[in-house]
Amino acid sequence: MPQEHVRESEDQVQRLLEESYDLLKACRIEPAAQLIEQALSIDFDNVEVVTSLKYVNFWKDRQATADGIPEQFERAEYLLGQWRLFHTFVERVGNQSEKCLYALRHHVFGQALDYYRALFEESGAADGELLVRLGRCYKGIGEYDHALHHLQQAAASRKDDPQVLAELADCYAMVNEVQKSKAFFREAFFLGANAIDLETLESEMINRLVEKVRELGMESPALEEWIPVYGVLLGVFTVKRELRSIEYGRLKQSIYALEREYSDARHKDTLLQARLFNRYFWLIDHYVNTHEDQSKIDEVLLKIRSIDSRIYHQYTN
Repeated sequence: MPQEHVRESEDQVQRLLEESYDLLKACRIEPAAQLIEQALSIDFDNVEVVTSLKYVNFWKDRQATADGIPEQFERAEYLLGQWRLFHTFVERVGNQSEKCLYALRHHVFGQALDYYRALFEESGAADGELLVRLGRCYKGIGEYDHALHHLQQAAASRKDDPQVLAELADCYAMVNEVQKSKAFFREAFFLGANAIDLETLESEMINRLVEKVRELGMESPALEEWIPVYGVLLGVFTVKRELRSIEYGRLKQSIYALEREYSDARHKDTLLQARLFNRYFWLIDHYVNTHEDQSKIDEVLLKIRSIDSRIYHQYTN
């Protein structure tokens, strides 16, 4: 084939793909699929075309299922649930098509946002669950200011909800408010690491940390508990605060209960270890902030060393 015809075909394929991505963003999946199939008929060896078609075919059936769900809330929940499954599918397919992924993200989160927003407007009340979902969807389509607005509202009414605080931290990271992000992530993982859904978090900072902990061989549920520990050891969770007296009391009680549980365990329990280390780190920070006697800090350090000397050396060096 002459070179000019090759270039012409390549240009035509790219035009078809760009048009299809625009249609996906506008939630018009059927005509988008037709354009990608047309591109495939021109160049069936094009990796982006083949991958994009697989992505869109994944969503065609699921879109039909979503359209058949009568309740708006359930429809939105179904779409976001399928987005989780899509992550695994994308990894299996390989050769990621970033532009198509971006368009499909708008396709899925944009629809869910419309459904949640309609329910929010109907209710006329600042429902915490709905606020979090609105924030998540706005974050999904890259409208971070709107996402922050809704997540801040949700956090104001649910101050001790680890998932809400983690979502808020994630969004702060996306707008480069690093200090706030680190503070809220540390708080969220202290309050309840096991309550945080890692798959809803998108910022590079937290995902790099999660990946490092995974590389150490950690899997859920221990994985979530070790994230705040390595967040401190690797210098990610560096923004600290002084505990209120009631929080200090709860922390001491929590440590006492975990120490009893750990000493009673028949086998080495890495999950309990992580929970203890997390709380020991908070206790040491509190002692430092309140200028307590060094002997109290040394006592906690000895406890850390007795459980795992490697963690002790990483923490003290």
